Amino acid sequence: MGSLKGRDLVSINDFTDAEVQNVLETAVEMEGIIGKPSNLCEGKVLATLFFEPSTRTQFSFQTAMLRLGGGAIGFSDISGTSVSKGETLQDTIRIIESYADIIAMRHSQPNSLSLAAQYSSKPVISGGEGKGEHPTQTLLDLYTIKKELGRLDVHIGFYGDLKYGRTVHSLIMGGSRFGANFTCIAPHSLQMPGEYVKKAEAKGSKVEFCEDVNQVIGNLDVLYVTRLQKERLSPEDDYQKLKSLYHVDKTLLSKMKPKSAVMHPLPRVGEIEEDIDLDPRSAYFRQAANGVPVRMAVIASLLGAK
Repeated sequence: MGSLKGRDLVSINDFTDAEVQNVLETAVEMEGIIGKPSNLCEGKVLATLFFEPSTRTQFSFQTAMLRLGGGAIGFSDISGTSVSKGETLQDTIRIIESYADIIAMRHSQPNSLSLAAQYSSKPVISGGEGKGEHPTQTLLDLYTIKKELGRLDVHIGFYGDLKYGRTVHSLIMGGSRFGANFTCIAPHSLQMPGEYVKKAEAKGSKVEFCEDVNQVIGNLDVLYVTRLQKERLSPEDDYQKLKSLYHVDKTLLSKMKPKSAVMHPLPRVGEIEEDIDLDPRSAYFRQAANGVPVRMAVIASLLGAK
């Protein structure tokens, strides 16, 4: 396997299967050094350019770099930057790359991450792109599944907004590379786009569809819940009606396998009841915490420190 030094991570498909496995193994090592002094990325600077709101992704990227002994700069509100004055993305990237050694960016527009990578001589990592992909989320999701269930060839039920949810778009592609099968549980108007289904099936995964979670809940190893992406819905979509179509509570959880996991990229906005948070199968907060060692592994690998 070649080195990841100097590479970009715009899509999960930018890494080979072996490289994904290597990142997951490195994340185990990174988890072991959290809270201990590290100089792996001493003197290096990460820039986090978040053109859309973020809590977990931005903070975990910054925390990851600090845990590695480096520093972090960035923004999460363009109103305080030259972008609000009309500066182009490519000019922003040209400036920022002169200040930092690696860039993590979130943007709403298609192909924005590819454009940033094109204009940057420093590694660019996607922190999520519109309704497209979110590759580091996929890596931490795979890491979480492996930690929770001990394997990756699992049956994943995607439940909720599969049309606009970029986390499930990346995970169906990433999981299919390691033997996972999928059931897409959503109303027709929010179903998984065909392009991602075809990519998963091309890898040998079985992909099924249904609208009633109760029909399949007992067969799932992972119930992967997503919020309704209100900010991306079409004007003709009825948010309140669609939002009422899926829900996770104790009754639903009681139908799941004893050894299974409920995951969610967060934030949740009512689709998961808080009274199941203490159930050992509720993995979403552990999932969020896993973002730090996984992003430590990605940053260290792209900077050539691992």
